[in-house]
Amino acid sequence: MVIVAGRLYVDDRDGYLAGCSEVVALARQAPGCLDFSVSADLVESDRVNVFERWESREAVEAFRGSGPTSEQLAAIRSASVSEYDVTGERSLT
Repeated sequence: MVIVAGRLYVDDRDGYLAGCSEVVALARQAPGCLDFSVSADLVESDRVNVFERWESREAVEAFRGSGPTSEQLAAIRSASVSEYDVTGERSLT
């Protein structure tokens, strides 16, 4: 399993998130996607949280294609997003 998680800082968070809704919907339908979320942070007004969970690295790459649009990239002031290879899982619920 692969997890992609991190944070983005943007000037117009509501506008940025509105522009992400189609990507989230497409990702959730993509083969190998287990979860995909882009959401507003509850404390920092300019922060967007990113969380993705995929069956494999191949599934991530197949979905990514060419990556974010130039408009999305231009809206990001700074980012810290990492990819993690996970070998185990324990349910907490």
